[in-house]
Amino acid sequence: MLTGKSVLIVGGDARYIELIKQLSLFDASVYAIGFDEAEDQLENVILTTEDRLVKDQIDAIILPITGLDQDGYADTHFSDSSIQLTEEQLNEFPDHCLMFTGIMTPYLRQLSSFQNRIVALMDRDDVAIYNSIPTVEGAIMLAIQHTDFTIHNSNVTILGFGRVGKTLVRPFQGLGANVSVYARKNDDLARVFESHAKPLEETDLVDSVKDCNILINTVPDLIVTPKIISALPVDCLIIDLASKPGGVDFRYAKKRGVNAMLAPSLPGMVAPKTAGKILAHVIQTVMHDHE
Repeated sequence: MLTGKSVLIVGGDARYIELIKQLSLFDASVYAIGFDEAEDQLENVILTTEDRLVKDQIDAIILPITGLDQDGYADTHFSDSSIQLTEEQLNEFPDHCLMFTGIMTPYLRQLSSFQNRIVALMDRDDVAIYNSIPTVEGAIMLAIQHTDFTIHNSNVTILGFGRVGKTLVRPFQGLGANVSVYARKNDDLARVFESHAKPLEETDLVDSVKDCNILINTVPDLIVTPKIISALPVDCLIIDLASKPGGVDFRYAKKRGVNAMLAPSLPGMVAPKTAGKILAHVIQTVMHDHE
């Protein structure tokens, strides 16, 4: 529980509606900026502004998943007003106040007053593993929506065997797909084999994708190069789940006529309620750990 704690939500998308509800259920006092268009969806929250907020009462600031941009502005999906947090404003919060963000941005890295108190949620293994569940469901949704064939008996190639890659294998196998997985580490290749998928090394990629129907990338570095794309069937669907800018040469894919889509934020799109609960659970845990 977060009884006696005050939390400030600054902007955010649909998953933050559920996040606010969950934090309220944890008995926190919840203040929110940038939700004036979502007032009818919220209960037990105090909608406020930067000017009206009593900053010395706040125990945690929760920023959007995208953090703050180079000028200190936050994404606001539920308000037309822009929200800027300057370093001068942030210095007014108490010394024990934590700051939660989805990702670290250059602006956040240079905040000297909050160093060692910023928690990048998307860098945490627990968040990434929890989030891999709605991510995989979203990938299946995209595969169904953007193909004219069944996943059953399709050849699905997964690039990367990290936190998302591991979760991808079983659901696609469960739908009857023939799954191959590219991984760099020998122990990951062994685990791929153990999971009844076909392990792929880098030297195997070009030949292995020649009959690929759905290619799913989780590697954040450029891996789906023109050489790989040239080997793919033209009707292959590429789904890039890596964070922007992704790991696919989208320019060449478009030139060749291969359907390639960047889909890095599927949890917030396909399951915002679940994604919000995940964030609330982890934030509560971190706040308890810092007491």
